[in-house]
Amino acid sequence: MTTTHAPTRAEALSRLARFAPRAGRAYAAGRNHDRPGEGHPAVSGLSPYLRHRLITEEEVLKTVLGRHGPAAAEKFVSEVFWRTYWKGWLERRPSVWTDYRAGVRRALAGMEDEPSLAARVAAAEAGETGIACFDAWAHELRQTGYLHNHARMWTASIWIFTLRLPWEIGADWFLRHLLDGDPASNTLSWRWVAGLQTRGKHYVARAENIARYTDGRFDRRGELDEAPLPLDGPPHPPLGPVPSGDTPRPGLRTGVLLTEEDLSPGFLLAAPGGLADPVASYATLLSVADRSPRGVSAQVDGFSKGAIEDARDRWSERLGTRGPDAETVEEIADWARSVGLEQLVTAYAPVGPAAEALDRLNTRLAGSGTQLVRVMRVADRAAWAYATHGFFRFKSRIPDMIEDMTQSGD
Repeated sequence: MTTTHAPTRAEALSRLARFAPRAGRAYAAGRNHDRPGEGHPAVSGLSPYLRHRLITEEEVLKTVLGRHGPAAAEKFVSEVFWRTYWKGWLERRPSVWTDYRAGVRRALAGMEDEPSLAARVAAAEAGETGIACFDAWAHELRQTGYLHNHARMWTASIWIFTLRLPWEIGADWFLRHLLDGDPASNTLSWRWVAGLQTRGKHYVARAENIARYTDGRFDRRGELDEAPLPLDGPPHPPLGPVPSGDTPRPGLRTGVLLTEEDLSPGFLLAAPGGLADPVASYATLLSVADRSPRGVSAQVDGFSKGAIEDARDRWSERLGTRGPDAETVEEIADWARSVGLEQLVTAYAPVGPAAEALDRLNTRLAGSGTQLVRVMRVADRAAWAYATHGFFRFKSRIPDMIEDMTQSGD
C-alpha cells in the first residue's frame, strides 16, 4: 500500500494527463470507493500538488472541462472548488483558525494532565484501537501521507464519536501527516464532521456505508457509535471582508519570496503594475513545521521541501540571484536588507502558518526600507467573495468562477 507522490510539477502534470480521461462519468461513479490496494484508481491524486500550487486549479479545470464538458465533469469540478470554498470561508472568519489552534494547545495540556487520555490518543494515532477499518486508515495515513476523502470522513467520525477523543487533536494529527494538509480544508472538514461547521449536522460513520464503499473489506457492525449527538460550540464569527492583497510598484529594487502556499509564481511576474523590471534576487521561506506544536511527519517535511526546490529550480533563471532557503523570518529579513531590496513580492498566503510567518516578516521589515508586497490572485479574490454561507450557495456560482479564472490568466 505505497502511494508515491514525487514533489514536482512534472509529476503533477503526468498525474493530470493520466486522470483526465476518467474525470467525467467514471469519476462520478467510482469516487466514493476507498481502494488503497489498487492505488485509489478512481480519484486524481492531485491534491498535494494543488495544495502547494505546483499545478493550479485553472490548469486542472481547463484540462478536464476541455475533455468532458461541464455536465459530465460536474462532480470533479465541485471537488476542486471545495478547497477554494473552504479557503474563502476561513479567510473571511480567521478567528476560527485561531480558536482551533488554541483548542489544540488546551487538548495537549489536557493529555499531560490525564495520562489515560494521552494513551488513548497514542493508540489511535498508532492504529492500535482494535477497530480494524480505523486502524488500517491510521497505518495508511502514516505510511503514505494520504487518505481517500471518504476514509478521512469515516476516520474523523470514529475518532470523535466512537473513540470520543478531542476533535482538535484529530485534526492536528491529520495536518501533521497529510501531504495535502491544508489549514482551511482540514480544520473546517473536521468541524463539519463534528457538527460545528453546519450547526447541529454531523457526519456519522456507519458500518453499512463503510462495508459498501470498501468493497466488503470492513464490516464493523456493533463496534461504532451510530447514534451520537453532534458536538456543541459557539456560533460562527461575523463575516469579514475579502482581503484585497497588494500591488507591486515599478522601478523599485525587487526580490521574490516563494512559500509552500503557491509554487507557480508566474502570475507575480505579470501582476498589475508588476515586475516589468528585472528581479534582483529571490529566496524561499518554509513554514510547514508550524502546522502543529508537535511538528510534522518526515514525509510532509520532505514533500514540502521538495516542492519548493522544484519551483526554485524551474524559476531560478527569471528570479535573479539566489538567496537563502529559510525556515525563519529573521533569515529573510537579513537577506532583504543585505541585498538592498526596496520591495519583497510574494504570493498572498491564506490563513495558516505561512500567513502567520509573513505577518511576522512584515513586522520585522518595518522601518528597514523593504516593503512586503503580498499579491493575491484575481481568481481567488473573486471566488472568496462568494464564500458567505454554505457550499451549495457557493456552488451555484461555479460557472462565474470558471469564467473569472479564464479571464484573469492566473
